[in-house]
Amino acid sequence: MKVVLLADVKAQGKKGQLVDVSDGYARNFLFPKKLAVEATPDKINAVKLSEAAAIRRAEIELQEAKDLAAKIDTLSVSINAKGGTGGRLFGAITNKEIAEALKEQHGIELPKNKIVLDASIKTFGGYEVKVKLGSEISAKLKVTVKEIQ
Repeated sequence: MKVVLLADVKAQGKKGQLVDVSDGYARNFLFPKKLAVEATPDKINAVKLSEAAAIRRAEIELQEAKDLAAKIDTLSVSINAKGGTGGRLFGAITNKEIAEALKEQHGIELPKNKIVLDASIKTFGGYEVKVKLGSEISAKLKVTVKEIQ
């Protein structure tokens, strides 16, 4: 029997997928728990349309990420911090501080987990920080750490 899953079902598939299961499994488990509905032509068509919409949405998000990456590659962020002797900072510059500075200085709002620091920023100077915008899309953001006078 072909059914359309209404929720993720272990060992069967993800929500919205069209799967083939035994009649008893569908009648005794999937239907009573409202995990699936019988695959009618209307339901199959709805699944195909939702898959096409998801693919289109993914393409749009990919293009937006590429555009944002190109923009971020040209930007530079300046962060002021307190420091001690020898050009060292009190503490370190975090990805959260970089995200806040990016929003404040350029109006680009990014979640802090998208900014990847290879090593802690504990001294003054210029750095290049990797920004992951998607599975295969990343950009380099220039960060300048200046001492507060």
